Amino acid sequence: MGMDVQELRWFQQVADGVTLTEISDLEQVSQPGVSRALARLEREVGAPLLRRSGRVLRLTHAGVVFKRHVDRAVHSLDDGLAAVQQLIDPETGLVTVVFDRHLGTWLVPDLVGTFGRLHPEVRFDLHTKSDESVLEIGPGSDVDLELTTLRMSAAEVDRSQLTDEPLRLIVPPDHRLAGAPATSLAEVADDPFVMIRPTSLLRKACEDLCRGAGFVPNATLVADDVPTMRGYVAAGLGVAVVPALRETTAEPLVGRLHHLDLTDPAASRVIDLAWSTARRMLPSAELFRDYVLERARADALPRPLSPG
Repeated sequence: MGMDVQELRWFQQVADGVTLTEISDLEQVSQPGVSRALARLEREVGAPLLRRSGRVLRLTHAGVVFKRHVDRAVHSLDDGLAAVQQLIDPETGLVTVVFDRHLGTWLVPDLVGTFGRLHPEVRFDLHTKSDESVLEIGPGSDVDLELTTLRMSAAEVDRSQLTDEPLRLIVPPDHRLAGAPATSLAEVADDPFVMIRPTSLLRKACEDLCRGAGFVPNATLVADDVPTMRGYVAAGLGVAVVPALRETTAEPLVGRLHHLDLTDPAASRVIDLAWSTARRMLPSAELFRDYVLERARADALPRPLSPG
């Protein structure tokens, strides 16, 4: 069938009592043009839909039956158009973000929270990465933006550095290094280590640092996330290499842990914001991306807490 939406809308209007003259004036189209469109619709349906009663067009029995379905179809179409308009409105759209799990304790809440106060109608779909060694953005992905410490180039992916992330050694309060402001990893080469799961980039960073210090860490416990690592260390079950706490990090175990700066080279990581250049982001996602980049340029992201 070749019927178009405009034909259906004119049919609705006539069925609801609007005259051809009124439609012509409202739509800025000739009255014969409206008549031809309605006649074309009847041919496409295969039955008369309207009959003339004096100077008024009224519905035939087929027209009454057809209009019920037209009303539902056009109403559904209008709902769909409205939903799309809401998505493409930068102030009401949806932003999909994936991130390294530990960034969900400080960076993601800060960015989404402060942005939300400026743009309260924008909605977010937030996901932690199951495997931090793989970029989730790309041409076939539904993800708009990715916050990651993964230093890997990929085709059709752009990225911008947001901030450095210092890595620190945490030890329990009764540890021999608990009073020191800084240390090298070689000082704890014989200590048991609490490590994070193998799919976390923090695991590789810790192993690389230890290797650079001349030893392989004795991983006695493995945790799924950084807060659990802190809990194990606070219980005296080992030492661990973790990202520095930030001003906005909710950390209930600060008083039961000691954080030491690491003097080892490369004891820090870079946090990037990445996005695909092969797919067009919705305006709301572009708005959030620009906001994050501006926060980074202004050095307005939460700062690392001093060790101690």
